[in-house]
Amino acid sequence: MNVAAHTGYQPHVHQVAIHRAMKRFSVLVCHRRFGKTVLAINSLIDAALRCTRPNGRFGYVAPYLKQAKAIAWLYVLQYGMSVPGARKSDGELWVEFPNGARVTLYGADNAEGLRGLYLDGVVLDEVADMRPNVWGEIVRPALADRKGWCLFIGTPKGLNLFHELYTQAQSDPSWYAGLYRADETRLPWLDDEELELARASQSEAQYRQEWLCDFAAATDNTLITIDMVSDATRRTIHPAEVAGAPLIMGVDVARYGDDRSVIVQRQGLIAHEPEVFRGVDNMTLAAHVADRIARYKPDAVFVDAGRGEGVIDRLRQLGHAPVEVNFGGSPLSARYANKRAEMWDAMAEWLRAGAMLPAHAELKADLCVPTYRMNRADRFELESKDDIKKRGQKSPDLADALALTFAMPVAPRAAFGQRASHTMVSDYDPFT
Repeated sequence: MNVAAHTGYQPHVHQVAIHRAMKRFSVLVCHRRFGKTVLAINSLIDAALRCTRPNGRFGYVAPYLKQAKAIAWLYVLQYGMSVPGARKSDGELWVEFPNGARVTLYGADNAEGLRGLYLDGVVLDEVADMRPNVWGEIVRPALADRKGWCLFIGTPKGLNLFHELYTQAQSDPSWYAGLYRADETRLPWLDDEELELARASQSEAQYRQEWLCDFAAATDNTLITIDMVSDATRRTIHPAEVAGAPLIMGVDVARYGDDRSVIVQRQGLIAHEPEVFRGVDNMTLAAHVADRIARYKPDAVFVDAGRGEGVIDRLRQLGHAPVEVNFGGSPLSARYANKRAEMWDAMAEWLRAGAMLPAHAELKADLCVPTYRMNRADRFELESKDDIKKRGQKSPDLADALALTFAMPVAPRAAFGQRASHTMVSDYDPFT
């Protein structure tokens, strides 16, 4: 990289290494105060200055336009406007260089405004806080025409899209993956004393996440932590150990947009691989559920009643007996705000009891999404799907489907007594 003569940017040693190592698609995981935004903006400016195509277009995208302006605009002006002949638009948040190339700030809160554009290069800052379709459906196609590049930057916030991209970049030699912890970079403005002050003022989870770039760190009010999920995916339980437990099916029905319909089966401490359906109507989903009922003969089928009325009605027409579950309905225990909170807490207890999860990326991510709190009535309340989406996360549909298997106690039916005759090895009681 050679922009210092043009902009005054003086990259520190780690930034220099990153500039040299980046590829067409790069994922950069950095601790706070590393300088990732300065690095990203100067990467855009450098690429714009080098661009030989007509009307080069480069973008910086933050979760919200106001956020992009607050975080990055001063850097764009500081470094971009130092180039002779550069001009700017404060209203449209772009700087244009004499060769016609522009660097523009965008917000993912108006991602539809990016549709139809082409981009020669783009930075996605904190992609995990954006709507799930921004990268795959909007930004990635905008790079296709001119084979543009993308740099993802951020700090870990659990198992989400940013984590998936970093994992992908680690295993794909055509991508670049970089992770920079505060205790390893040793930057002059972040000495040991400053880091100790940060540790003293934050919880252990916050410190691990913000400064040590630990994807496994959980916020203090996360119900199901990443560590719990990771432990569950590493366990091995033989099917014979749960043969006496009821086989329970949970069906979460998509509400709208990018939500997913999901079928999950659980027997005792074992959760089976979820089946995920996108863009299917209720009749089609009901046909899939009926097929699984005929094939696996579950002892109970719990269906989300919120959007699943059509699925429930059709299954009953076919002679099945699904149980409708209203997530906002009354719980069995008065200590919970609603049924969804009760089911999720039971699922968390199940994980703590030694459950085994499939190594399914979407399920693992979904389980770690919701936070919890005690409401004014001192009842346990889970973060709502709408609130989850407001902070840029996907609706945790796969985890909701698994949570449905904890809707109420289930005993094996007499018709399946053979399965019930086996003995559970674990102390976990699936009937409570």
